[in-house]
Amino acid sequence: MGTPTKFYIVAASALPEIFIKVAEAKRMMLSGEAATVGEATRLVGISRSAFYKYKDAVQPFNNMKSGRIITFYAMLKDNPGVLSNVLAIFAGSGANILTINQSIPTNGCAAVTISAETSDMEISLEELIGRAGGLEGVVKFEILAG
Repeated sequence: MGTPTKFYIVAASALPEIFIKVAEAKRMMLSGEAATVGEATRLVGISRSAFYKYKDAVQPFNNMKSGRIITFYAMLKDNPGVLSNVLAIFAGSGANILTINQSIPTNGCAAVTISAETSDMEISLEELIGRAGGLEGVVKFEILAG
């Protein structure tokens, strides 16, 4: 039996340029901006051999999580409507909420975990996190597990 594959989340700015270009070429083919591997690689400025070398190993974070169950952690102020506003972000994104767990508020805040199926999301995970985290009354909003 082989060693299990390990995955890391790394900021795009820390990656070698080739990885970013491979991901961009894949995106262009999925979106229809490029019809073939040859066209996509030419547009991003890499060789086809480099594309094929890395294509299975490079995925944008939101693509890796697409179609999976993600658990989010939120710290919410104990004010009317805060949780409802967060749930509205999920509803508008196309995510399917599976579970919601909320602690009893202490010191004016409550910890909330939300597990959701993300396969039908119409926005990226980054956008969902940004929207929910930017709401009034949301102290913290992040991915807990996925």
